[in-house]
Amino acid sequence: MVKHEHLPHLRPIAQQPIVFLTVVTHRRRNCLLDSVALESLTTIFQRSTTYDDWFVGDFLLMPDHVHLFARATLDAKPLAHWVRTWKSLSARRISSDLRIPAPIWQRDYFDRFLRSADNYSEKWDYVAENPVRKNFCREAKDWRWKGRIHDLRD
Repeated sequence: MVKHEHLPHLRPIAQQPIVFLTVVTHRRRNCLLDSVALESLTTIFQRSTTYDDWFVGDFLLMPDHVHLFARATLDAKPLAHWVRTWKSLSARRISSDLRIPAPIWQRDYFDRFLRSADNYSEKWDYVAENPVRKNFCREAKDWRWKGRIHDLRD
């Protein structure tokens, strides 16, 4: 009798892939370069870890859109749910404090999974140069409308 060995089962993935997101304001309204928008999004992204199991890495605001990198835990809410949540929370504050009529955000968003930490660094370097390419600042390091909640490049 031949003894058959079972192939090993796949182990659960310890970390989900990093997602690169671009979210645009409704009708490309220029309303994000304000301390209210920056503080609101920073606070929401910090709390996303606790409430939605999403970790935000680097993010950058442009006048009419935001770029961000995020990673979910295995128990996280689905990406679409999480994006809908932070868009709703930030829209209320931005709309109220800046007296901008709703909606603040476009319904949809652009998302892409990154393959590696190298891909993250390349993508972030490109994103960080956006304000320079648009002549908003001379060097990427001078752009104040950005932040990092967690270092996802490990």
